[in-house]
Amino acid sequence: MRTVSESGSISDFDLLLNASAGIHGHLCPGQVLGVKMSMLGLREIGISDPKGKDRKSIIVYVEMDRCATDAVQSVTGCSLGHRTMKFMDYGKMAATFMNLKTGKAVRVIAREDSRQKAKEYFPGIANKYEAQLEAYKIMPDDELFDVMDVRVKINPEDMPGRPLKRVPCVRCGEFVQDMREVYKGGDVFCKPCAAAGYYETVGETIF
Repeated sequence: MRTVSESGSISDFDLLLNASAGIHGHLCPGQVLGVKMSMLGLREIGISDPKGKDRKSIIVYVEMDRCATDAVQSVTGCSLGHRTMKFMDYGKMAATFMNLKTGKAVRVIAREDSRQKAKEYFPGIANKYEAQLEAYKIMPDDELFDVMDVRVKINPEDMPGRPLKRVPCVRCGEFVQDMREVYKGGDVFCKPCAAAGYYETVGETIF
């Protein structure tokens, strides 16, 4: 694990933060962290134009379903719909940025001690979230994040593009794509039918 102190220009940061807050709906500490995390991650893997010429060269793994994830999507242009953002439900304020052309990948982790340092930057602000919001804007990257060089193996079925296969579940009849099916006794099931899903059916299907 290593730390990185180089930061993007203030003008770029302000533009990216304003755009992210517009998409998210409000400005918060998580937005600031997500924007700066993305700027750092992209720079580390050699991506300068994620929404333009480099848009097919990046995949991001986010480890939290919080405000920062909206910021990561806003800055990188990656999304679940494009299959360029992968959600790993780890509950950690971290994200991995990968350059598909070079294989270079880094995991950027928000430092826990940055919360306390934020108070030291603005001791006159009683509300800790307001202090974090203002402090995170000016704190250097090495006080906000740790950076890990990592290796990520991406399976063919997880890559952007058309589904490699679509198969029907023998129980519910619904089609499963991207090789998410489960095999039991030679039969093909969707995951909810094979085990337990996040929903329970109530009554008959309406349509």
